[in-house]
Amino acid sequence: MRADRARVVQLVRALVATESVNPALAPGGAGEGAVAALLAAECRAAGLEVRLDEVAPGRPNVVARLAGARPGRRLLLCGHTDTVATTGMVEPFSARVEGDRLYGRGAYDMKGGVAAIVEAMRVVADAGLAAGELVAAFVVDEEHASLGAFDLIRRERADAAVITEPTALQVCIAHKGFLWARVETTGRAAHGSRYGAGDDAITRMGHVLVALDRLEREVLPRRTHPLLGRPSLHASTIAGGVGWSTYPDRCVLEVERRLLPGERDAEVLAELEAAVDDARHRSPGLRGRVEVVMSRPPFEVSPDAPVVRALEESVRAVCGRTPRLVGEHPWFDAAVLGHAGIPTVMFGPDGEGAHAAAEWVDVPSVVTCADVLAHLARHWCAA
Repeated sequence: MRADRARVVQLVRALVATESVNPALAPGGAGEGAVAALLAAECRAAGLEVRLDEVAPGRPNVVARLAGARPGRRLLLCGHTDTVATTGMVEPFSARVEGDRLYGRGAYDMKGGVAAIVEAMRVVADAGLAAGELVAAFVVDEEHASLGAFDLIRRERADAAVITEPTALQVCIAHKGFLWARVETTGRAAHGSRYGAGDDAITRMGHVLVALDRLEREVLPRRTHPLLGRPSLHASTIAGGVGWSTYPDRCVLEVERRLLPGERDAEVLAELEAAVDDARHRSPGLRGRVEVVMSRPPFEVSPDAPVVRALEESVRAVCGRTPRLVGEHPWFDAAVLGHAGIPTVMFGPDGEGAHAAAEWVDVPSVVTCADVLAHLARHWCAA
């Protein structure tokens, strides 16, 4: 049995037409409640056992399962249901189809991948699962703090997992992590005419910025990953001062550091603190400190992991080609599952426009993704 294109298009259109903007990113965003209800109904109609886990008020994870006829391995298929805001989009929820492209907020990131999971579950349920257990999880809040994924790993275990973030039907085995840090320099407020009394916290921060720029240009390029390239550091926001005629007593800089597999928060924090120390040498009397605001770890799974090999074989069986092993630069829920001890890989449809004003998913690739997932589920669970 194979995935049904018309059914896939209908589901992707329904998902895109149902707003699920993350309220933590956009005040007034609808959240994931309505799209979760839609997915729960679809999964029940496919004959699956469905559970809703409320992660935050009105924001439930949807967990659907299909048990096999005999014991076997458990495979988890996972995707997120929230989207970013619709800024700049003319018709974010029209879900219009033009040729093979389906447009709208979340079509690419990642309601196409979510629809592929539902269709794969339906195909396997219709044919019957010989052994093991197939679990689908549609989680909230990936675009902000991954509350859904963290809740999921407290409740579910699996022998392997596939996250259907868009990968153009290639097999993603690594992604970067990130660390957000706040750097603060303090000075002494004084009237602008009293040059001997004031200490300019903003000028002091300038020396910190120079040291961070040196770290970004001279140190970080020496570290590389075969799939992800180099780590990076950039200044995100800066604020300070109260008026034209006042020496600023405080300046706050927010920075983002993107991490490669193997890099640790403590090491990154030490590098940032060393940059502040370097600034002190160049600006005696500088007072500054660094604090970590939030971090998420990088992710990597071995190319020889059984789930990676099994997924490669399923792509060959369905598509007649061997997929490339790739890395992705953004952060994904794969790290949450992987660091919880679940061997995880990412595999999803093609398209373009994640977080952009024009977003679309390639419909044939969603159908193919569903076929690959169904093939993988039948063979993985029965092994």
